[in-house]
Amino acid sequence: MSGQNRVSRVLVIDDDERLNALLTKYLSQFGFSVRSVSQPEAGLSALRTDPPDIVVLDVMLPDMDGFAVCRRIREHSRVPIIMLTARGEVTDRILGLEMGADDYLPKPFEPRELVARIQAVLRRGAMGEDEGALQIGALNLNWGTHSALLNGNDLGLTTAEFDLLGLLVRNRGRVLSRERIMNEIHGLDRDPYDRSIDVHVNRLRQKLGDDARHPIMIRTVRGAGYSFIGGRNGKP
Repeated sequence: MSGQNRVSRVLVIDDDERLNALLTKYLSQFGFSVRSVSQPEAGLSALRTDPPDIVVLDVMLPDMDGFAVCRRIREHSRVPIIMLTARGEVTDRILGLEMGADDYLPKPFEPRELVARIQAVLRRGAMGEDEGALQIGALNLNWGTHSALLNGNDLGLTTAEFDLLGLLVRNRGRVLSRERIMNEIHGLDRDPYDRSIDVHVNRLRQKLGDDARHPIMIRTVRGAGYSFIGGRNGKP
């Protein structure tokens, strides 16, 4: 759990050792405790032995690419992941989100922007700690544990997926535009054609067992955004 004076731990997995050294020094200036590794297996080992609060993960890695590492992490951990992708490689960003990443940052980037994204992701996780739980039909959201249960079964949501579902649930019945969702979830303005929200919604639907063509939980409003409709007429 996050405390006011608790130092947040960042694990950087990137084979660019010069960048690792730069990020370690820079992030430390903002109060983060940073551990950096250049090999995928070393990163996975560090995750098990000294679990961080957030992972910064490069896509281009030796032996095992960042997508495979992200998938391995998601097999046993919900730790927030920010992926570093090649600028202009939209497919990399979408694939990273589909693998369970919470956010992405194209290279090259300004270190200050990475700090802002890390702070935004960690802040979202901390904001819900005192919000308690909410039950809607068979769906139970607990902000204290950042967990979502459907019919008593843990959905295994990532931080971004939980935040998205929580935002939709808190605004049940209202249509939220992609722009508003982006600002609420990421805390930063994005390209209006950014598909990350759609990817997160698709992953949410899969875990909820919801059908986009005949939704009972999340409805797409063409040209407007998304709306949570669960809990009506005894449905989930």
